[in-house]
Amino acid sequence: MSAGDTKPQPMVLADRVCKSFGTLQVLKGITLEVGRGEVLCLIGPSGSGKSTFLRCVNHLEVVNAGRLYVDGDLIGYRERGDKLYEMSPKDAAKQRRDIGMVFQHFNLFPHRTALENVIEAPTQVKKQSKTEALARARELLDRVGLADKADTYPAQLSGGQQQRVAIARALAMDPKLMLFDEPTSALDPELVGEVLGVMRELAASGMTMVVVTHEMGFAREVADQLVFMDGGVVVERGDPREVLANPQQERTKIFLSKLL
Repeated sequence: MSAGDTKPQPMVLADRVCKSFGTLQVLKGITLEVGRGEVLCLIGPSGSGKSTFLRCVNHLEVVNAGRLYVDGDLIGYRERGDKLYEMSPKDAAKQRRDIGMVFQHFNLFPHRTALENVIEAPTQVKKQSKTEALARARELLDRVGLADKADTYPAQLSGGQQQRVAIARALAMDPKLMLFDEPTSALDPELVGEVLGVMRELAASGMTMVVVTHEMGFAREVADQLVFMDGGVVVERGDPREVLANPQQERTKIFLSKLL
């Protein structure tokens, strides 16, 4: 990315990203970009590489070929001359601070209250004072509609409430980018709406988001671009309403016919 480039720098830039597990090639040259404040939804069948791609964006998985940039920074590697060297785990963890991730399963600490879960990373990783972290955590729990659950343990919360605590926890690090890996797929149908409501509000506030989802209504309404992946490649991309109403690729048509 040259300094003379006048085009605004995307928040996420994937350039021919490849990832293999042993002999299994899961990502086969993914190229896409997400502008600042944009929401990109990734859809596709199980095993298409969506979650793996998401995990590569914050270097939970190491890219085997190609490059991934977040906010102009090369993720997981340092460049010297024309060679790439993998970062130390410590430096990779520093990069990861700016990227919030919400998983399918909530991964909350069961022995800590909602409030304690939210302040954990800011106090431990960012060394924020407890007073400051608590004030921010209460603000965030209020934002996700759980101000009254601050002192409640995860086991006493519904799945939707736990996922909203997980979103508050990710936001507590003030990330520039949020990644969501099928955040509603482990929830009972009646709890899905409350989590999507929080995500809608986040999108409206200008948060850059990459969302792996099966919620086509959310994708249609909130996403700026929709990407359909299958077999480790991008099959189709475009305006969500266009892609969902009038898919151009046969593979996309078949996939959507089973969902819509």
